[in-house]
Amino acid sequence: MLLEFRLLHLEFCIFFLFLTGLLQVLRMDLAALEENFRQKNKSCFILGASGETGKVLLKEIVRRNIFTKVTLIGRRQLSFEDKAYENVVQEVVDFEKLDEYAQAFQGHDVGYCCLGTTKAKAGTEGFIRVDHDYVLKSAELAKAGGCTHFHLESSKGADKTSSFLYLKTKGQVEADVEELGFERYSIYRPAVLLVNREESRPAEWVARKFFGAVASVFPTAMSIPITAVARAILINTLMEGERKSEILENKAIYNLGKIGEKL
Repeated sequence: MLLEFRLLHLEFCIFFLFLTGLLQVLRMDLAALEENFRQKNKSCFILGASGETGKVLLKEIVRRNIFTKVTLIGRRQLSFEDKAYENVVQEVVDFEKLDEYAQAFQGHDVGYCCLGTTKAKAGTEGFIRVDHDYVLKSAELAKAGGCTHFHLESSKGADKTSSFLYLKTKGQVEADVEELGFERYSIYRPAVLLVNREESRPAEWVARKFFGAVASVFPTAMSIPITAVARAILINTLMEGERKSEILENKAIYNLGKIGEKL
């Protein structure tokens, strides 16, 4: 019995050392990826930086300092108290007249689109206008302005043939943006986002508690932490894409985001 225990302990120690070494390698690899990317002197823009995903993504981008220039494109000026954001450029645009603001989309290598609303908040027409029309027009201007890698936050279950408006709209805009022919196009389809919204209602609070409980047992079954999504998007930016167009489903986003969490 004692011998078996010692062998088990030894196996555990070896496994722990393996994980520690693997983590160290991942740290080194990520650091190398960041430095290599940083040397390319690229710039980026973020659409939807006032939203939940956009805010966390911006925080990660600023923290890692991998872009020479970061531009926020939105309908209003955002306020930041942290000095880390002092060099962030802001372009205020009217999404109903985006052609008049084409200059805001000029000269960015990477584009992040986290735009989105809900049917409950904007109505059917308003939802389609924001989640499809604004997104597609922004992508068109970004492509014309020199953007080579476009990231689109979509939704789990997105399908242009769906009978559900939300999923149909998300799927349609995915397809329409792909037709623009970016050098690299990354689509993210997260499940329910786990986040403490500023505009929280009782029903949302209950939903967060429910999905949070499920996530503690089945991490990728129904939801995903918003931080995991943002980190996955950023880490995917650093990596060389194997395909011109890629779709990251919830589990892939979660796994990629966990790497960023540990490093």
